[in-house]
This record gives sequence, structure tokens and C-alpha cells, in this order.
Amino acid sequence: MIILGIDPGTLATGYGIISSRNGKLTLIDCGAIRNNSDRPMALRLQSIFESLGKTIAKFRPDECAIETAFYGKNAQSALKLGQARGVAMLAAITNNVPISEYSPREVKKALVGNGAASKQQVQYMIHSILAMKNGSTRFDVTDALAVAVCHLHRMRTPKKSYTNWKSFVAAHPQRVSSNRKQ
Repeated sequence: MIILGIDPGTLATGYGIISSRNGKLTLIDCGAIRNNSDRPMALRLQSIFESLGKTIAKFRPDECAIETAFYGKNAQSALKLGQARGVAMLAAITNNVPISEYSPREVKKALVGNGAASKQQVQYMIHSILAMKNGSTRFDVTDALAVAVCHLHRMRTPKKSYTNWKSFVAAHPQRVSSNRKQ
């Protein structure tokens, strides 16, 4: 299974391609699509779309995982990030690659065990898991690889569905509050 992870951005879109065979993770390729801030937005988006399209054509991933938008205080930044996500998703879907989305918190939790982990902690774990040189990659690239590894973990651990409330409570007694009004 070959997975493409994407950390979208209009100035730097990180990507990472990993392979999982017989339980062994292998780094295939990684990098970033860089754009200058003085370049018109339409040309930045075109660059992301075309570069990811070439990467997908070259490595033929089976699945694509992309980080969801982080909603901060700046609406303009959120809009730009949404545009980068859109063209990245379009590049995958036009090449018939299924897409899954993960929040930054979910990715951090899958890699580090803490949804509030720092970028340095995520980078350290990616370097360890994929046997990369420490400090040899930028955050946008290690974030993209983290999204790919997160996707692989989620594929290996399918979510359990419950047929009724009683079965959920039986499986998770710690989530039930004993403070009930009578």
C-alpha cells in the first residue's frame, strides 16, 4: 500500500509518500511545493495542482490523506488554506486516488499520543518511525508524512461501530457519569 500525505498551504505544500508492506513502513519520497508570496494566488494554486499531479502520476499512491483546515482567528488565512486544500484534493481525485481527511489534533494524537503535541515532537516521531536523519526535513514535510502515517494507523485500526446505546455503554463504562438526578 502506497499512501500520499499532504500538508496544504499556499506558500508551502508539504507532501510525503510512504509504503507499507508486511508491516514495514518505508519512505518513498517527500518534499514541498514552494511558492513566492508575491506570486498571484491563481498561479500558486496552479503550481500546487500540477506538482501534486506529477507526483501522483510518478508514484501512483493507492490512497491520499490530507490535513483538514485549522480554523484560527484570521479568516483570510483560512480561506487561502481552503483553496490550497481544494486544489490538492482535486489533484488526487482527478487521478482516481481516494482521499481521507484528518485534523491536526488527530494526526498529533496518532503519532505522539497527545493531540496538543508540538511540531518538534511530531518531527521527532516521523524521523524515528521512518529512520530519517534528525533535523533533515522542514515541518511542512514532516507534517505531510505524519498525515500519511496517521492514515495508515487508522486503516489498521478500524473504528468500531455500535448497534445500540447499551453496547456502547458496556464497552466504555468510564464515559458514563454516575451523577444522575432521580
